Amino acid sequence: MDRARNFMPGPNQELLDAKPLRSLAPMFPAPMGVNINQSSTPPLVVVTPVGQFPTGFGAGSLPAVGSLATFSATANAFSPAGTSANVPIDVTPVSAYKTRSSGVTPRNDDGEPYSVSQTSASERQTKRSAGLAAEGSNGVKVKRPKPIYRNHVSGKLLAFLPTSDSTPREAVEAVHMTFEALRRRHLQMDETLDASRRADLKAGAIMLASDIRANVGKRVGTVPGVEIGDIFYFRMELCIIGLHAPSMSGIDYMSANFGNGEDSVAICIVAAGGYENDDDDTDTLVYSGSGGNSRNTEERHDQKLERGNLALERSLHRKNEIRVVRGFRDPATITGKIYIYDGLYKIQESWKERTKFGINCFKYRLQREPGQRDGAAIWKRTQRWIQNASTRGRVIQHDLSSGAETFPVCVVNEIDHEKGPGHFTYTTEVKYPRPLSSMKALQGCGCQSVCLPGDANCACGQHNGGDLPYSSAGVLVCRKPVIYECGEACHCSLNCRNRVCQKGIRYHFEVFRTTNRGWGLRCWDPIRAGAFICEYAGEVIDELQVNLDDSEDDYIFQTMCPGEKTLKWNSGPELIGKESTYVSPDEFQPLPIKISAKQIGNVSRFMNHSCSPNAFWQPVQYDHGDDKHPRIMFFALNHIPPMTELTYDYGVVGAGTSRSKTCLCGSLTCRGLF
Repeated sequence: MDRARNFMPGPNQELLDAKPLRSLAPMFPAPMGVNINQSSTPPLVVVTPVGQFPTGFGAGSLPAVGSLATFSATANAFSPAGTSANVPIDVTPVSAYKTRSSGVTPRNDDGEPYSVSQTSASERQTKRSAGLAAEGSNGVKVKRPKPIYRNHVSGKLLAFLPTSDSTPREAVEAVHMTFEALRRRHLQMDETLDASRRADLKAGAIMLASDIRANVGKRVGTVPGVEIGDIFYFRMELCIIGLHAPSMSGIDYMSANFGNGEDSVAICIVAAGGYENDDDDTDTLVYSGSGGNSRNTEERHDQKLERGNLALERSLHRKNEIRVVRGFRDPATITGKIYIYDGLYKIQESWKERTKFGINCFKYRLQREPGQRDGAAIWKRTQRWIQNASTRGRVIQHDLSSGAETFPVCVVNEIDHEKGPGHFTYTTEVKYPRPLSSMKALQGCGCQSVCLPGDANCACGQHNGGDLPYSSAGVLVCRKPVIYECGEACHCSLNCRNRVCQKGIRYHFEVFRTTNRGWGLRCWDPIRAGAFICEYAGEVIDELQVNLDDSEDDYIFQTMCPGEKTLKWNSGPELIGKESTYVSPDEFQPLPIKISAKQIGNVSRFMNHSCSPNAFWQPVQYDHGDDKHPRIMFFALNHIPPMTELTYDYGVVGAGTSRSKTCLCGSLTCRGLF
């Protein structure tokens, strides 16, 4: 009998003899000493965390602190599917005191040390007295720390911090974007210094020591600003946005008062993928308890009903919702794994099972709550399409590129009876008005084999400010006025890490019919922040020969100033003592290049505008040296889940002109026109 489907105990299994804690209807945890009416909406509570979460670990030393500013946000504008969130949330409160060494070095589950941030008793009392009494949706008063932002370092504005009117989603994205910027920069520096410690742990330690994180405090249910389907590549990402507190442990739990004493319940689990279901049932998950499995045979032992395992057992009887993050294998990444937030589940039953190592292991069957948007199910579908494109339904054209791209670009219409986009010639190149041979040549490097990080003799490294612009995985570290890749004049091989965009598209794209904006572009693959997406291919046009108020050509690309989200992608180097590269809208300088994709173009011509985009354009040079007419490349602004529409900010042309259009992006920060 298939246990994963029928869940009946076998010869080596036994049902846990765990009694319910009390014979009452399910209740949600409340702060110590507070009773919650059973019929009320579950509150978002902030309580003392329990478990293996090092609340004070950090980077050790930070730049001097400047002036302070207050930040607050509410969740009133955010309501995930099937849930409600009407209480104030605390996003990124930052301590306004210096850290000092305690002489104690806590370690994470990988055995790596964290530095500790400690405060004196008087400082802790000051922080406690600054707390705010927030009233939840059920009328319960909850003690919350006063949110304070440190928005200056050494007198310079930290542009990456959210503003006072930021939505929960914007706050989460800002914190996550800062983590990614720090991680990429650390990765770049570590390659030069030949450091061994992981860049993600370094970035996370800096942010946690600085209290730059979202959704501080543990809670049952949804996390404001985190959406089902969001993807991550490191466990530390889950930690800094408040989705899953432990940076290594798979079970996140918290202690709460249920009226008859304190108890612990599970609030989030990370299913790493080692015990995936054999079938395609993405609504059911069998989760294995923690402990017992050691690499050392002598240290293996039966799992114990304690800590996270005990919290899961309590949640079985409490029937509280548990957030589930599911891990899947992703060979395209260095870590080989991707994590997808899959929404809320409830535990249905538990039992013991003897593993192949001869130890007893706790098993928990969780069922996904109905009415939620798809998360892991989308991953499963797109992986099937990647393996066999013919399994993708509603395809009206199997390859728009006619073989020009490495992977076919299918056209899908699930909205109306439109048979496909208007006629154009597909190309992977940019057509310049004059031959490349007549343009300024780009000086090449003399590197043998490949360009190396930190090589002072590499001309291409010097062109890029002394550092190679990409990580070893081909991810862009930060935005620059122009990126210089190695070209034909360089001696290095085609395998050089400084040759990324010129190798073309590496994703499975589909052009799809949108509900109100014509055709759009999305991808079957996940795209990580900083990854190259595609080039804006077309004809470079002479501005003297085109009327930019001609509304008939909707495919003209111009380097208009994008929104703040795009400009802030560089943010974060101030936290590691580096010069800020933030360019404000007033400082932004457009380039004279204009490209039309009306007659000839590629998939980029289908990327729609959004005031809250997930991609940005970046000038790149490799085949000529005319910086006023570079190639325009698109990179991922943040992690982009599969089947998410790819958008970028067209910029504001100016109200009143015929080229100004009404924006239909639907984002909470929509400007109305683009």
